[in-house]
Amino acid sequence: MSASLAPGLYIVAGPIGNLSDLSPRAAQVLRDADLVAVEDTRMSAKLLRHAGSEAPMLPYHDHSDERVRTRLIERMAGEAVALLSDAGTPLISDPGYKLVRDAQAAGRYVTTVPGPCAAIAAITLSGLPSDRFLFMGFLPAKAKARADTLAEVVALRASLVFYESGPRCADSLAAMADLLGDRPAALCREISKLHETVLTGSLSELSVACTQKEPKGEIVIVVGPPGEAPPAGADEIEAALVEALTRLSASQAASEVARTLGADRKALYARAMELKGK
Repeated sequence: MSASLAPGLYIVAGPIGNLSDLSPRAAQVLRDADLVAVEDTRMSAKLLRHAGSEAPMLPYHDHSDERVRTRLIERMAGEAVALLSDAGTPLISDPGYKLVRDAQAAGRYVTTVPGPCAAIAAITLSGLPSDRFLFMGFLPAKAKARADTLAEVVALRASLVFYESGPRCADSLAAMADLLGDRPAALCREISKLHETVLTGSLSELSVACTQKEPKGEIVIVVGPPGEAPPAGADEIEAALVEALTRLSASQAASEVARTLGADRKALYARAMELKGK
């Protein structure tokens, strides 16, 4: 049992490239932990050496047997277990949430040591609106599943953040341009590393660039929100008002259509009364 850490689960954010980004607190937790659960022992061994940690490692990843998770939770009753992903913050596009969920259900102490995250770093580099954004993880590899996923968010008024691999970049960007519209976007690669690069342009321009030269390394794509919708036409407003009058009073119908389509409420109310009279 660790002399300085209470028993439980410690979610530790590691660097996404530059080892110097490991926080002093994260390094201390890795040194003091009784056990470190990692995605890949080869990847994490370098970070533990950098932190000066001699804690034993246990592989925990997508393909881990449920018994591994059960055993980890049992050990948390009397030991400090650190959870470390290959890069950045655990649980972001990796299987750690199941361990956190089950540890909480078992009444174990669970805390986080925040730090680097590629999705957040890419948002700051993209130059795109960051007041609202949705993390999408990796798009499905198959075209139909990818199209279905993009269709779910086509109308969302927020920036979208995707993780992607170099060989799939051109096709994914082309699909985004086709299904989301040719929006402004940024392709961020090797964030915090020696060859960090940020390419900006429209989705179709970035797709062409990736076709000409396949990007290497860890990649994050940030897509800007859709542009302002064109104002509703008179026919659309009339149809919406007629439909609303089948459910609501003239006053309520006018208010609903004014709110949803941005039309003038007084004019809508006058027209609603005309339609009621007919």
